[in-house]
Amino acid sequence: MKKIMALAVILTAAALPLAAGDIHGTVVAAGAKGGADVVVYVGRIDGKTFAPPAEHTKVIQKGMRFNPHVQVVLVGTTVDFVNSDTAKHNVFSVDTCADKFDLGLWSQGESKSYTFKRECAATLLCNVHPEMEAFAVAVPTPYFAIAAADGSYEIAGVPNGSYTVKVWHPRLKKAEQSVTVNGPTEVNFEIKK
Repeated sequence: MKKIMALAVILTAAALPLAAGDIHGTVVAAGAKGGADVVVYVGRIDGKTFAPPAEHTKVIQKGMRFNPHVQVVLVGTTVDFVNSDTAKHNVFSVDTCADKFDLGLWSQGESKSYTFKRECAATLLCNVHPEMEAFAVAVPTPYFAIAAADGSYEIAGVPNGSYTVKVWHPRLKKAEQSVTVNGPTEVNFEIKK
């Protein structure tokens, strides 16, 4: 009977999900207007890969702008660029990590797609409207957030363990910290030019 109970305890423990917490905190972006556009994410985890979502992410071109200005995706995610303006638009990137792609021109109501195949922070531009600029940040794990305007962020559901947490901003230097998550974990950053 003791063996059966011990086996039941082992099987029950194996069926429980791994304990998880969150990573939260504030990013002070010295030299930037608030914390908007700051991406915080858990870096590569040795021995782990994550399947990208089947559903595509969208970036809308409207009012001669990309919306959102910064889009974070898991590596392998396909992004649909949707033209909602009456003018024709283009999307291209000169970044090698994004294969220096150029999707050509398309009209209102049409879209073109690109799959971000590796970790990358790609600048997105339109060759018809040089004032248009945005960024796509492809990260290696599904544990990421874009900070609020006040610099606060939260990444929920991070399994307990040790990680490297990274910060990216389009105009400021990158930063990273080694972190051990065991329930709610506070991690604060200060980044500058």
